[in-house]
Amino acid sequence: MSNELKLGIPKGSLENATIELFAKAGWKIQSKSRNYFPTSDDQELKCSLVRPQEMAKVLERGKLDVGIAGRDWVRENDSDVVEVGEMVYSKVSRRPARWVLVVGPDSKVEKPEDLEGATISTELVGFTKRYFAERGVNVDVEFSWGATEAKILKGLCDAIVEVTETGSTIKANNLRIVCDLMESVPVLIANKDAWNDPWKRGKIERIYTMLQSALRAEGMVGIKMNAPNDKVDAITKLLPSLNQPTVAHLYNSDWLSIETIMAESDVRKIVPELMELGAEGIIEYPLNKII
Repeated sequence: MSNELKLGIPKGSLENATIELFAKAGWKIQSKSRNYFPTSDDQELKCSLVRPQEMAKVLERGKLDVGIAGRDWVRENDSDVVEVGEMVYSKVSRRPARWVLVVGPDSKVEKPEDLEGATISTELVGFTKRYFAERGVNVDVEFSWGATEAKILKGLCDAIVEVTETGSTIKANNLRIVCDLMESVPVLIANKDAWNDPWKRGKIERIYTMLQSALRAEGMVGIKMNAPNDKVDAITKLLPSLNQPTVAHLYNSDWLSIETIMAESDVRKIVPELMELGAEGIIEYPLNKII
């Protein structure tokens, strides 16, 4: 099939969240255990499971057209791909992942330049080497297979570059963050040849639009109610909305129907206030997309 888009689904922590997000956006993707090729209800979409750490490399080699990976791994591989846009998953975390420079409790290091000649342990070897080279600091960067924090405590390195959200694990190990090196969120990335192909680019842009509409709908709900005409102004002033609440007259009545969109967390506060103002027949409904 000439009109075929090869999509990389990130295997691991983002896998289920990605498949759920595509479902909300309108694509049913099914993944089975020990199968690296999920099926899709879109005949133009061919899916593969790929580790996020390798996604950008696979796209750069032309094996896939589009995929989702952390921005950190795109930069780690220094990959020549197109970043279509960010994909901030609330089901994973809305906090960016932070890659930080960390030293032990007795270290005298206050800034990256103080690590001249030091040994640094990290999973993010390529990025870390470039970071220090750009600052003219000579360091020995070693790949870490895990338990990176322990390497400082055991004296196996002088510093580490580690990923964190809040820094709580680092503090719990009595370590100290010197500075942040990079923030990362999941991003939709595309192979350059695919991006320059009019049909594939159009398909990628449509997918991104629908994924973003599903992400915007997360944590949002629709609220609909009936209200007497003389209470409409007070009620509409109370209601949050994307623009303005929708107000329509009920058939053969001096009552009106009011509808809006709001954060689900606001409903518990606003509904009792709406009732006090005379609203009736209040309905809350979930949203899949906000476009």
